[in-house]
Amino acid sequence: MLNSSPRAKMIAGGALALALATTALTPFAMRADAQPAANANTAVALPRAAMGPDFADLVARVAPSVVRVTVSGHAEAAAETAEMPPELRGSPFERFFRGQPGQQGPQGREAPQGRRMAGQGSGFIIDGAGFIITNNHVVGRADSVKVELADGRTLPAKVVGTDPQTDLALLKVEPGSTLLPAVKLGDSDAVRVGEWVLAMGNPFGLGGTATTGIVSARGRQIGAGPYDDFLQTDAAVNPGNSGGPLFNTAGEVVGINTAIFSPSGASAGIGFAVPSKLATQVVAQLREHGRVERGWLGVSMQPMDEELGKAVQVADGKGALVAQVEPDSPAAKGGLKAGDVVVGVNGTAVTSPRDLAMAMAAMKPGQAATIAVVRDGARVEERITVGTVPGTRMAANGQQGEAGTGALGLALAPAAKGDGVVVAQVRPDSVAAERGLKQGDVILRAGGREVKQPQDVQAALKAARDAGRSSIALQIQREGGSRFMALPLSQG
Repeated sequence: MLNSSPRAKMIAGGALALALATTALTPFAMRADAQPAANANTAVALPRAAMGPDFADLVARVAPSVVRVTVSGHAEAAAETAEMPPELRGSPFERFFRGQPGQQGPQGREAPQGRRMAGQGSGFIIDGAGFIITNNHVVGRADSVKVELADGRTLPAKVVGTDPQTDLALLKVEPGSTLLPAVKLGDSDAVRVGEWVLAMGNPFGLGGTATTGIVSARGRQIGAGPYDDFLQTDAAVNPGNSGGPLFNTAGEVVGINTAIFSPSGASAGIGFAVPSKLATQVVAQLREHGRVERGWLGVSMQPMDEELGKAVQVADGKGALVAQVEPDSPAAKGGLKAGDVVVGVNGTAVTSPRDLAMAMAAMKPGQAATIAVVRDGARVEERITVGTVPGTRMAANGQQGEAGTGALGLALAPAAKGDGVVVAQVRPDSVAAERGLKQGDVILRAGGREVKQPQDVQAALKAARDAGRSSIALQIQREGGSRFMALPLSQG
């Protein structure tokens, strides 16, 4: 039906005017010897202006290496508030960020206790023999993990190892007689802000999806843990993309999509990816040992501003100020003191506490390190043998062992005032996390015993197990108040 109203004519006239104006503003050159068109009414096809790179060839090349990861298991009781959205539970980013924890029932609803639950995420093949990288929060503590390949096959997967600290996991499938298509981990240090990137995965379980954007920032710290070093991108990343690859234009994986910042749970244009350099180090250890061992120094650190820097005689205010040295720690044995400012490790400059944490994480227990400090205005070097983080020694399956506080998923440190011990870290998928224990809590008593050192908690745990008790009571101090909580004990 034709519409000859004045409004319709106005719209048509406006559209024509716009089209003509666009054509008139598009420059093109006519050769002097060019012949005029035989028909003056013949349309002239103008070249299309390039609006950005074409990712079609890249997607076709790398898509066969991207997989869907599905998990199933049993829901467990958890001491979480009713206001906590289900999509946040089980993720190390649950305070601020929404990912795909892989611990939900259908449509994102929490599975009732004791019922079967299922979840999914993404991953990618790094070795044709069947090794696949994904996020730790995707596989969680699932009973079974399956991988759906781009060719339609679904294969059972074994969890080779997990690293909650960086939220990475390594899976293994048996591909049969043919090698799987694999992609290469690239150099995330070479990535520049503003560079084009391609994110791939299975958002909302829809299937293989590609989105593009740029690297928005580097070295983002989002409160997920001591090893935060995320690439930020505006490529659309949504729940289900977790564990999927972030490619550069050469088809190399420069990041593993892990979290998004979003008030709604969907993409808001701020996604975070674990950089490939960190992933390379972690995956190598997972593949070889099934776990990640990090060096431990045994100090509490704090950042400095310019005023504090001058007070401790570090003019530029750069370095890691040692606030406390744990007794019998590698730092104590090596001569570090409270008030020292660490400015270097093995010749590499340290400008912040994070630099020191990353340097220690890159070292293996038993390795010697030369620590440069500024003490009373003078530069001093101490030779220290790096230790193992107490209470966090992991078993070969990537879960914490039964020794010390590892079974509860805790890392403890002495309290500054000597009363109780501070919870320095809580593993996201641990019993302690499920019962509501948080980083910064102070444990005053354990199993009826007064606590002064981390060893006191370990001794109380051992005594409770030896007595055949199924749980232990902890008195917790938080925000000026105290309360008791019961933590279940494994008798394994």
